Amino acid sequence: MVGFGTDMSLHRHVCRTSKPSKIPWKYKQFAIAQGQKSVTDYLHATRCIPYAYADQISKNSNNALMNLITKLSAFSPLHYPHNLNKFLRYNPINEFEFFFESIGIHPSKFPSLFPQNKFFFSDDETLLDTACVLSEFGFPWDKLGVLYEESGWVFKWGASELKDRLCGFKGYGFCNVQVVGICLAFPFVFDGQKGAEVEALFCDLRLLFGKFGLAECVEEKGNNGVDDWVGLCRKIRLFYDLNGGKNIGELIGGNNGVGVGVVVEHGEEELVQAIEYFCRFGAKKEEVARLILNGPELLELVLKMGNFNVLKLLKHFGMNSNDLDIVKRDYAHVLGTVKPCNLPNVMRALGLREWFFEKIKDGNHSLLVSFVANNREVVGDKGYTSFLKAIEVSRTPIHKMSKLNFLHGIGFGENALTMYIFSYMHGTSDELQKRFDRLLHLGIEFSKLCKMITVHPKILSQNPESLEQKINFLCQEMGQSLEILVTFPSFLCFDLENRIKPRYRFHMWFMEKGLSSKRYSIASMVATSNRTFVSRAFKIHPAAPKHWFEQFYP
Repeated sequence: MVGFGTDMSLHRHVCRTSKPSKIPWKYKQFAIAQGQKSVTDYLHATRCIPYAYADQISKNSNNALMNLITKLSAFSPLHYPHNLNKFLRYNPINEFEFFFESIGIHPSKFPSLFPQNKFFFSDDETLLDTACVLSEFGFPWDKLGVLYEESGWVFKWGASELKDRLCGFKGYGFCNVQVVGICLAFPFVFDGQKGAEVEALFCDLRLLFGKFGLAECVEEKGNNGVDDWVGLCRKIRLFYDLNGGKNIGELIGGNNGVGVGVVVEHGEEELVQAIEYFCRFGAKKEEVARLILNGPELLELVLKMGNFNVLKLLKHFGMNSNDLDIVKRDYAHVLGTVKPCNLPNVMRALGLREWFFEKIKDGNHSLLVSFVANNREVVGDKGYTSFLKAIEVSRTPIHKMSKLNFLHGIGFGENALTMYIFSYMHGTSDELQKRFDRLLHLGIEFSKLCKMITVHPKILSQNPESLEQKINFLCQEMGQSLEILVTFPSFLCFDLENRIKPRYRFHMWFMEKGLSSKRYSIASMVATSNRTFVSRAFKIHPAAPKHWFEQFYP
């Protein structure tokens, strides 16, 4: 091998001290094309890698190629090919860097994947041979990274063992392109420890492709290439995971082939959006899978449904007049019109997520479909509209709209009350979301938290750490439940060190000394003005105010 007697430290020294080459934009495509040719020739002629694979590696590793090109001392269109070939003659490249990028692995993952103390394919007995076997079978070279990241042990197998495994997969009745699609969507099929799971999967897929006609549907559409089968199997994987890896054949193939149509006709991104949307109703994943596979009309609704009126929706779904009156009285903040994307959290703010999903599951999705069909014209709240116009002409419309969208995102409707609450909120939408999430994490129910915000919007003006400290003190030292915050949310707005702690401890001192048998509410302890608080202490005992100021007052 020419030039490889040079010490490796020389290569590192050259790379570190050479001034990076700057390639003019108009020559960039030329530089890349010529660079790919040079790397291909280098890998094939110098490193003895079969030409077809050397070409795949060079043409699918542009980042590694640009890193190589910029190591040249200067760029000259005339001398560039000669300079690059000369550089490669005396400076061996890290072949794994080019290989991993070429099979579709992002460079940010390289540090954890690079073999230790290895530079050339010849240092690894199986890596390149495995990639070649997979490529010959029909796997797209630039997708082999999926297998490497999720089933890396495959690349340590010998060529004969891998060929036997692939032939075994074909033995279930699948052709090469179908096996490729299955393996890339379900990389765990190469895991020898999941034999029963893999066996069940292939039997289910054989049922789905054959008896339920999925393969025939694909072939009728003329989508019989490798990428088509990879995409199809990735969509099947979505429902496989939702259903806990069980009975995927019956799940998709049942109901007179409706599920087969869903998988064939709709794109992966469309299915992902629908799955994420209906999972937000707090439903079980397998129920979401059945809902989407049995109700293809819902896929259109999720993407195209317009704004709608909350009360009309609840009435259409069968809520009686008494319950509707309760919603109007206790949940005015969710009323008005809402966007479809916010519906899951509107129902969560009402405490009706599970109720709503129960209404549309098990083949009853037509209830939602008919509502959308019959309620296309929606009249918005005039008070909300006038406030919205004021935001649009304000000095910071983007900032304000972002905050307003936060409120809509947690279930607040397009109404004047929402705008009133909005006017008392301080911080960016990200800050408000973090505070809201922290309160949820601390155990406050979603619907109750929304009502607390309605009563006292400024609770979301506190920083998350302060909120957590106050709630911990309330529950741990004061021995109260979180329910007290529903009726007294302003507790979270009082200063912990200068108000809550001293007043509570002074009250406990009263109780311990037997000076008072009356146990005051949290609100009367904390929310009372300083003057009233001291006056009440004096009525209990004339010497109490002096003790308060000397021992407890901050």
